[in-house]
Amino acid sequence: MTRAPLVARDAAALAARLKVLAHPARLRLLSLVAAHPRGEACVCNLVAPLKLSQPTVTHHLQALHRAGFLGREKRGVWVWYRLLPAALASVTASLR
Repeated sequence: MTRAPLVARDAAALAARLKVLAHPARLRLLSLVAAHPRGEACVCNLVAPLKLSQPTVTHHLQALHRAGFLGREKRGVWVWYRLLPAALASVTASLR
């Protein structure tokens, strides 16, 4: 951004990713997943800290996954999420 102006397509893509991050619950989810001892967390581990319903937490996790911030793996009936650090790095790199 400081080295060269963003072209319209890149600006729209960055704005869409920032919009996903611009929600307090989603930022908390990213930090909870990243800080989890194994570097991944199940939906079942994230409901109580956020004090939100399981469907609401799942909705936010899906938005973060679609935007490329979280990876996921289904194990039995639960889905486990992990942070994809390269996605955050690309957003911060775009802002420099």
